[in-house]
Amino acid sequence: MVDFRNPVPPASTLRSSLSAGLPARDGSAREFTFSTTDFERVRKLIYQHAGISLSPVKQDMVYSRLARRLRATGMPSFAAYLDGLERNGGDEWERFVNSLTTNLTSFFREPHHFPIFADHLRKLGTKRPVRVWCSAASTGEEPYSIAITVAETFGANVSHISIVASDLDTNVLATAEKGVYPIERVEKLSPERLRQFFLRGTGSQEGFVSVRPELKRMVSFQRINLLDANYSVKGPLDVIFCRNVMIYFDKPTQYKILSRFAPIMQPDGLMFAGHSESFLHAADLFKSQGKTVYALANAR
Repeated sequence: MVDFRNPVPPASTLRSSLSAGLPARDGSAREFTFSTTDFERVRKLIYQHAGISLSPVKQDMVYSRLARRLRATGMPSFAAYLDGLERNGGDEWERFVNSLTTNLTSFFREPHHFPIFADHLRKLGTKRPVRVWCSAASTGEEPYSIAITVAETFGANVSHISIVASDLDTNVLATAEKGVYPIERVEKLSPERLRQFFLRGTGSQEGFVSVRPELKRMVSFQRINLLDANYSVKGPLDVIFCRNVMIYFDKPTQYKILSRFAPIMQPDGLMFAGHSESFLHAADLFKSQGKTVYALANAR
């Protein structure tokens, strides 16, 4: 039985046979055998463990990303890798999911949401704690954009607002927690925001910027799978950012997640979705406020 806690080391004698896999769609030979059956197994497993519905056109993407895991674990084929994963995956399940998740983000992506968010914060005021959940934090640009908006609204040393930032992918969360980025990642920000909210690296850190400590203190990071029956982040929440992640789920999975969001939101809470996401199929849970902002269906 394959145990990923003790991966099989790559054997040089296998290398000559590994090129016998199916050719890639561009006609080049593949290193590993990757059949249609293998691809369908991957689609089934990532759906079961992360709720992600992989399109049939993603076969080449799946191959290129998981081939790295085959090399790392010394597996001779996708069939062997997937057999081991199902029998005793252990920590490999996390690496499998990390390999297949897409993390495209930027600071103040879909910028029309942030003035709406700031207006909502002002309406809530400072008389009670305000809790925000960024449920698809990726490498941190979104939660730090949220923190910058908070600082611009109430000041950098605000104490009544807390931000929980989560993601399924532990690799991107590690990057997010560090809060260090190549300088080109912040080039589109205004000079004022750069001066106020980032520190420029020097010496060995030249070419990088770091999020200022007062912003980092606003945000706590944790791994959360949106498919989990219970979330470690607790309500009532005033705002949920769940942007550009629902597009990877089918409608039943989206509804299941939204049905878990609704009970942990404040009655006047807001949920921000991605520009291509619509939840008409969950009209009993959430109602559109325009500009892909949603309120609870029973909110007054």
